Amino acid sequence: MTRAMEQVGAGLEKIVAGSLRRSPTGQGPLLAWALACGQAVAARTRAVEFAQGTLRVEVPDLGWRAELQALAPQYLAVINRYVAESVRRIEFVIVDRAAGEGGRPRA
Repeated sequence: MTRAMEQVGAGLEKIVAGSLRRSPTGQGPLLAWALACGQAVAARTRAVEFAQGTLRVEVPDLGWRAELQALAPQYLAVINRYVAESVRRIEFVIVDRAAGEGGRPRA
């Protein structure tokens, strides 16, 4: 990567981090989820709640939950680099699609 591209990347990272840090209470970690996990994972998951240091993320099935739990430390590091509130834990919950759109998550 060229020096100019590195400077652009660093500038964009500062803008994103500043925006996430200024987001309303509890929203920064939700918004940072897609940034931490990437487009492919974000398309199949959804950050739904942040409370008391725990970010809850809906996942489609047990396989996804197992894979993402293994990656949780990396996700935590990225999220905490960008947000003002400390995320201590990510809880992956499986959504019961059979219950419809308003289905209850299964832990």
